[in-house]
Amino acid sequence: MPEMGAGPDFAHERAALALGHTRIAGVDEVGRGPLAGPVTAAAVVLDPDNIPEGLNDSKALSGARRAVLAARIHELAEVSIAHASVAEIDEINILRASHLAMVRALAGLARPADFALIDGNMVPRGLRLGARAIVKGDAASLSIAAASIVAKEARDALMRDLAQQCPGYGWERNAGYPSKAHRQALLDLGVSPHHRRSFRPVHNILYQEK
Repeated sequence: MPEMGAGPDFAHERAALALGHTRIAGVDEVGRGPLAGPVTAAAVVLDPDNIPEGLNDSKALSGARRAVLAARIHELAEVSIAHASVAEIDEINILRASHLAMVRALAGLARPADFALIDGNMVPRGLRLGARAIVKGDAASLSIAAASIVAKEARDALMRDLAQQCPGYGWERNAGYPSKAHRQALLDLGVSPHHRRSFRPVHNILYQEK
């Protein structure tokens, strides 16, 4: 298990266990920055005696390594993945939509968690269990790191599927993020049903069209 300073460790989970909690879920989201696609969250309850080796913030891992770790996490831990749709993002804003996805991920666990470690500086409103927000939690907590990995893999796969339905935007490569090629495709092809209309680059194109 990693030691302090060597990437995420199990200290936050141990602290919650010491308070009497028995099922600690790490929760993270991915996809706040893209111009297209849902925001995706994962909740992961690790087995303290069987933690996959090499867990780290998903952004610090290669795609190949992340895919291997995601498979191991699904094998060894309890995992729930949930989304908030483009319509929900446009209706309630991306922060609240990401929190909605987190609440849904926790609700989707086969056996409920009794404490959640949340990546970020806010505990989602409406959460019905004890929780602690940890800034840069995916680099501090093994459970949150695991959640970041499976959420990223799940959303990337979903964006590859959407790229088949709406080719030309490069979502299989950019996952909906505002790359130069994606922005150019927006100008060339227009706005798809999967674009977030509340995001400025998309909104500006729609406004110009009007």
